[in-house]
Amino acid sequence: MPAFFSPLNHETLLQVSGADAANFLQGQATCDVREVDARRARPGAWCTPQGRVLADFLLLQLGPGHYGLRLRADIAEATAARLGKYIVFSKAELAPAGDWRVFGCWGAGAGDTLLPLVGELPRERHDCVGGEGFHLVQVDEGGAQFELYLDTAARADLPRALADTAQAGSADDWRALEIARGIGRVEAATVESFLPQALNYDLCDFVSFRKGCYTGQEVVARLHYRGQSKRRMYIARVGTQTPPAAGDSVYTAQEQVVGTVVNAVAAAAGEVHLLASVAEKSLAGSLRLGSGSGPELAISNPPYPLEAAP
Repeated sequence: MPAFFSPLNHETLLQVSGADAANFLQGQATCDVREVDARRARPGAWCTPQGRVLADFLLLQLGPGHYGLRLRADIAEATAARLGKYIVFSKAELAPAGDWRVFGCWGAGAGDTLLPLVGELPRERHDCVGGEGFHLVQVDEGGAQFELYLDTAARADLPRALADTAQAGSADDWRALEIARGIGRVEAATVESFLPQALNYDLCDFVSFRKGCYTGQEVVARLHYRGQSKRRMYIARVGTQTPPAAGDSVYTAQEQVVGTVVNAVAAAAGEVHLLASVAEKSLAGSLRLGSGSGPELAISNPPYPLEAAP
């Protein structure tokens, strides 16, 4: 059975540690940090007071009082700078990735490839196992996609072992899998562009509506309980050679801007796969990329229900 791996250099870890690390993160993150431990990671987001998403992340526990936030590398420095304004009031500190690197491993044989290298596999989506210098998180429902976090100073052997036992893939292959799962990621061009609901974060366990207060909570909760999101994120295919940039506009044939590209990647020859956050009312018509006369998007639903639980 095939297994593939690739360094994910477009991802990084932001480290948060200290006696108040968990409490600090609980007051900032949309997810419930109390659910994160050595065996369980959680996706989440950090929002402005107005509810706009500054960064998305996968939060895992690297050790007692020590957390890692996996997020896009192009927003890590700005995210750390903004969080740093708040963390000064806590017994906690922020640090960059250091020697930690992020790898993706996927395919029908990914589990069989990883098991002899790490000794144990996660069993469910966002379950985590760890050992000296590594943490492994299952990120899909079927157990065929894993993120491996390595302290490369301590475990330089693991990348070499993966190279010996798995086929080399690419970061674009991994991004295509992420798009197929309907998981939208915030990039530098889209910081503060979306409410969590416009990225379907309320549908993908990024948001806890039971945890209590966090920055932006009032806006996010009001939309959940009293309103309905006017935008949702969809998977799309488009016949073009070059992927659009995150933040590019989606149009109707009448030249009305009704959406935004979230992420995109080149797929088969002459085709691009992407995620687009679009106005629900626009789905009845033709949606186009770049202009009203641009290539038409073939829209499909993500692989989860597009209705939020009450």
